[in-house]
Amino acid sequence: MSSSNWYKLDNVAKVFLATMNKRDTRTLRVSCTLKEEIDPALLQEAVLSAIQDRPQVQVRIRRGIFWHYLEDTDILPVVTEEHDRVCPLLYVHARAMLHYQVTYFGNRINLDICHAICDGTGALEFLNIIVLDYLRLRYPGDFADIAIHSGATADDLSQDSYRQFFENMDISLSGRQPKQVSYHPGVLKLPYNQLQFFEIHMPLDEIKKRAKEMGVSLTSYLGALWMIAIYDEIPPRKRKLPITISLPVNLRNYYPSHTARNFFNNINVSHLFKGDISVEELAKEFDESFKSKLDPESIKKQMDSFETMEFFAPVRAVPLIIKQPVVRYFSWKSDSKASMVFSNLGIMSPPGDMGKMIENYSGFCSANKLFSTMFSYNGDLTLGVSSPYANTGVIKNFVRGLSGSGVPIKVYATEVIR
Repeated sequence: MSSSNWYKLDNVAKVFLATMNKRDTRTLRVSCTLKEEIDPALLQEAVLSAIQDRPQVQVRIRRGIFWHYLEDTDILPVVTEEHDRVCPLLYVHARAMLHYQVTYFGNRINLDICHAICDGTGALEFLNIIVLDYLRLRYPGDFADIAIHSGATADDLSQDSYRQFFENMDISLSGRQPKQVSYHPGVLKLPYNQLQFFEIHMPLDEIKKRAKEMGVSLTSYLGALWMIAIYDEIPPRKRKLPITISLPVNLRNYYPSHTARNFFNNINVSHLFKGDISVEELAKEFDESFKSKLDPESIKKQMDSFETMEFFAPVRAVPLIIKQPVVRYFSWKSDSKASMVFSNLGIMSPPGDMGKMIENYSGFCSANKLFSTMFSYNGDLTLGVSSPYANTGVIKNFVRGLSGSGVPIKVYATEVIR
């Protein structure tokens, strides 16, 4: 593979690279658990096959004068048994390295990938290609007629869809959103730049039934439970601060894009607790607020406002070494508006007969605040919670809120050094 081609990064990727650190590595992990033990040699062969379908991941992030950029690389991935932390640091300046890695443990295949390369949708599609190629090698002659995507071209997959669909060139960076600081449910962070990871499992039908009884979406029901779990940890002196859940939205649902790169936006839903409110009442309020912000015109305005950074002359003109602290500051200001991030990756639907070989999907994202992913598959709802905090009170409150409503819960957690 030639190393002569280079590509611009999308604006979300630029923010990720400006704000990553040893704790919040800006790495996401998606995992697929099969119904049998992984054969490492076949998985290695499958990954080498999969990158022929997704050459977009075979890049190095390079530092330019004004922005980072991507360049093709000849470095090939090497599959190993899982031994590192979840969501490791996958970009180090001036080090020749891939910005993704594939590991295995028992029945599980893990894909860790730098968020500057793609979003959750792109990562899941790449993971499914790896799994499909693995199953084809494991069972020759089977799974031959299955395709992961609908004939997207290489240009489609590499498209910077933010730039492609950006329209409004007259928005200023002064910002039109009201200033808001939300409560953050943790002060003391774990030592040594650690994160703690929790995997929470529950029956999908039972949790969907509970949401349906309230007349709200599953996202809104669980979002309301997260709000209450956070509120129960707020000290009295901070109860004038709202609680805000940030929800990533897949923009491919609003624009005709097949990009394998980043293409999402965040919607914030807030509530200021002024008195007693039931889960049902809060879930309905959450649902109404969330759905109102999913209006296509609202989505477009938010994307255009963010993309303006690329065309704002003072930002474009300064060197990267000056630009990075500015981007970090505005990212910090934006982060202060959210108490946690809750990302619904949706119902996993592997095509054809792939599903009969798959037990479950799961995933995590590195974070500087509470971050929960959500996957639905095979009758199981899986939450992957990342936390930088030493205090686990919010997570305990959330689990108790679910189990108290009669939903059976299983929780797995990583060990941390205190």
